[in-house]
Amino acid sequence: MRRLAFANFTSSQSAMDLVYSYIALLLAYLIGSLSFAVIVSRVMGLSDPRSYGSKNPGATNVLRSGNKFAAVLTLLLDALKGYVPVALVQQYGARLGFADTTMAFVGFSAFLGHLFPVFFRFQGGKGVATAAGVLLAFEPLLGLATLVTWVAVAALFRYSSLASVVAALLAPFFMLLFFDRPMLAMAVSAMGLLLIWRHWRNLANLIAGKESRLGEKADQPEPDPKRRRRIRQGHDDRASSHSSQRSKGN
Repeated sequence: MRRLAFANFTSSQSAMDLVYSYIALLLAYLIGSLSFAVIVSRVMGLSDPRSYGSKNPGATNVLRSGNKFAAVLTLLLDALKGYVPVALVQQYGARLGFADTTMAFVGFSAFLGHLFPVFFRFQGGKGVATAAGVLLAFEPLLGLATLVTWVAVAALFRYSSLASVVAALLAPFFMLLFFDRPMLAMAVSAMGLLLIWRHWRNLANLIAGKESRLGEKADQPEPDPKRRRRIRQGHDDRASSHSSQRSKGN
């Protein structure tokens, strides 16, 4: 009877661990689905990053708006949404029975959320900053090595896309060479392949000599004519109101 009770307890505990894992994956995906390029741009009154430049909702394209603060804020928030879910699993996962497998899937889910955000019709960015946040949470030295690779290539060639692809190619090798964590290595490899796939158009532009360099300002979309008419009408109404008030005062 004791063995049977212990077996039932172990089975129910394993089932609960699995439920907790699925909940963690879902939450990570939802956090990743927060497209901060769009959110920050709306809050700061900037044009939607999906309407100019590369039309990619990411920090590099926000930089093309000319607002450096918005670009830096987007970069940090996109990195945090990859870092925080994995860091929480590392901090509290042991008591819930989480291992490297859950951690790998949580990081990958946050990354997928950025690429295919449920809150933005599954039209997301390329995932560079979010992937960097995930790698920093997996292994700080891995994230640092990948970040140094990106910065070095970007500083040398001034192409964000080229730097991202090179970093995506080298990150799995860094993981396999220096860290004995096979499940995390698989997640890093999967993210690397998706990053390269998301940059295929940039690579084509790069080969054709049409790729934009870092820091180049993109042409902003023209304001909506109807919106401009509404604004002009509002100005005219206010001016007319002021004129009538002055006439009455005289």
